[in-house]
Amino acid sequence: MTTATKLKKPTFQHIESEIYSYHDTLKEIQLLRNNIMFTNENDDENTGGGRSSFISDPTGSLGTRLATHKRLTKLEEIATAIEKVYTGLPETHRQLVQLKYWTRPQQLTWEGIAQKLHVSRRQAFYWRDEIINVLAEVLGWR
Repeated sequence: MTTATKLKKPTFQHIESEIYSYHDTLKEIQLLRNNIMFTNENDDENTGGGRSSFISDPTGSLGTRLATHKRLTKLEEIATAIEKVYTGLPETHRQLVQLKYWTRPQQLTWEGIAQKLHVSRRQAFYWRDEIINVLAEVLGWR
């Protein structure tokens, strides 16, 4: 699956950085969710007394806060796209993602990664380009 137009270099690099930081993104999503769920945001501006005009629905307001938090929504969209693309990849491509992006500290060069996968360096680059392009398509980035 290839896109009709070539990705711009900054977009390509940004998608690569999102793959590199996938596990950090998952941690950040969990942290944001916990902050939203367990912090007590008091939106009541009625400081003078009397009854509040807000309808008391803590579950509904929590759901609304989770659904409308822009950063959380964006991070979840990126993480879901990476998961979707990763699970749809052939095993060799998944190994490339593991070796190149998710192995820390990174000790292998592209040559070393290609040797581990029993392919040429050029083939490893071709697979990388395929993965990035599919992910860009899923994310709707150009």
